[in-house]
Amino acid sequence: MTEATRNIELGRCSVEDDDATHPVVVAIGVSSDGVNALQRVLGPLSNTLKAVVLIVRHIGPAAPSLLSTVLGRVIKMPVKQAVAGEPLQPGVVYVAPPDLHFSVVDGHVGLDRGAKVSFSRPSIDVLFNSVAKMCGSRSVAVLLSGGGSDGANGLTAVRQAGGVTIVQDPSEAAMSSMPLAAIARNGHQVAKLDDIPEMLRAAVADATGR
Repeated sequence: MTEATRNIELGRCSVEDDDATHPVVVAIGVSSDGVNALQRVLGPLSNTLKAVVLIVRHIGPAAPSLLSTVLGRVIKMPVKQAVAGEPLQPGVVYVAPPDLHFSVVDGHVGLDRGAKVSFSRPSIDVLFNSVAKMCGSRSVAVLLSGGGSDGANGLTAVRQAGGVTIVQDPSEAAMSSMPLAAIARNGHQVAKLDDIPEMLRAAVADATGR
């Protein structure tokens, strides 16, 4: 097995080694009200999407996480709750567990119970910042409906690293605070939910040259 092949299988990406051997990572942040938004964004995507998809959804620490089951009923890609240390595989959707920060660590799932960020654990900023650091221009970050400002800092980090950043149009968000906080930083694409799937397909195709 060549090192390039091994990198693809492990889902490894890094800013220093930012080339076509490494998969694109799509990171999505949303608050507890945004399950419908996730379904509309991910539902139209094919199971052949050449990207790792990572989701942080704000949820109470004691609440059961049913998101992987709910999404698995309506989207074509396999969906699973992330497990610490497992390799990230293109074409798979990984969901953050309750009460744990979710990050990319050398192509693997990182989970930890660090201090809350923007009053949240899991925090969208933690995920986005790790994707910016590890994946650079082969990263796409999407911020959907939610309250507060979690995700705004991380979204900027992804854009500054050369990645694509998309914010749900706050006029259609169930809760507009997170999208508005991100838009205030400028430089992000603002889109209606039904337009985001095609934007993701285009961003992944552009990054992979396919």
